[in-house]
Formats: sequence, C-alpha cells, structure tokens
Amino acid sequence: MTAQETSQLLARIGAVITGSHIVYTSGRHGTAYVNKDAIYPHTRETSQLCRSIAETFRGDAVEVVLGPAVGGTILSQWVAHHLSEITGHEVLAVYADKGEGDGFAIRRGYDQLMRGKRVLLVEDVLTTGGSAKKVVEAARGIGAEVVGLGAICNRGGVTAKDLGDIPRFASLLDVQLESWEESECPACQQAVPVNTSVGHGKEFLARKARQK
Repeated sequence: MTAQETSQLLARIGAVITGSHIVYTSGRHGTAYVNKDAIYPHTRETSQLCRSIAETFRGDAVEVVLGPAVGGTILSQWVAHHLSEITGHEVLAVYADKGEGDGFAIRRGYDQLMRGKRVLLVEDVLTTGGSAKKVVEAARGIGAEVVGLGAICNRGGVTAKDLGDIPRFASLLDVQLESWEESECPACQQAVPVNTSVGHGKEFLARKARQK
C-alpha cells in the first residue's frame, strides 16, 4: 500500500480531520488531526493497513508482534495474522499494559512468550515517539530482541533513534501537521471553537475555565 493509498483510505473512513481547531497532546494548537480511534471500527480497512505493515517486515523473521494497549492490541492481532500467512509459520500477538507512571509493563505471561524472541512492535499514530520508546524499553527489559517498529502514521517526524535506536522503523504514511503555541494560534485569534471530540480540547477548555 502506497502512502497515497494509505492517505485515501484514512480519509475515506473519517480518520483525517482538517479545517478544525485542535489541541494536541503537546499543548500546541493546529487545524488537522489523525484520529486513530476512527480506524478500528472498520475491520476490512484495519486488516489492509496491517497487511501492509506485515509485508514491510516479512523478511525480518518476526516471531512475536507487540502492541501497546488499547489500539495496539488490535494492530498486533492483525499484523501477526498476516505475517503468519505470509511466512508460513505461526507469529504470536501480545500486548503491553500500562505500568507504573507513564511506562508500560509486559504481563499476563507474555514475558515468557517474548523472552529471547524476535519482536516487532506496532503502533497506530506516532507524534513524539515517547510512548512507543517506553514499549521498546519494556520489551528489551524482559529479554526480547526488538527487530523494528511498524506504524500506520508518523505525524511527528519520529526516527528509529527516537524510538531507542531500533534496527528498523517504517510507517505507511508520514505527515507534518503545522502547529502553533496558544499565544500564536490563528484559530484562537479568530475565536474558532475548540474541537472537544478529539485531541485534548476538553482539557484545554477546562484549564482555561479554572483560570478565570
């Protein structure tokens, strides 16, 4: 699947929002958003995206696919399914739970399945890569060999080095979303309502209300 095909697929299922007033995780504001939660209800499209990720890593002798809960759980299932079909041997699918603080932990006996195995991480949308890096650290911490990370969309210019110097990193779509600090945001200056359906708009408005 090409980047253009990926972009068209995401737009078709409503996962790409433009012309809005979005507050990102970083606190910066922008007009566009990639809504990962809009992907998963569409099983055929989710399967197509995961098939492309699986094709990208078909030659990496992947034994286990790991994704962070919650969305990554779905991705790990589909990617492992397609890798199993492509390679002709069983590829397992597991997921990482939220750990203490903002870290991740490998629980449920999955550490036994991953230890000493070649593990591919999967993510939907990367912004800074910080969370994905913590999953990489959790996997390495229980003795897994991280062979790479496959993502649907890289919207923050994330690199393999940002993810902990992993051997390979590939995303189906790379996008650059223009953003501004609140004080420089054109939408704020024009009093465009903040989108509270996606991103961190609700938290932003609640904070503004407390400051009054």
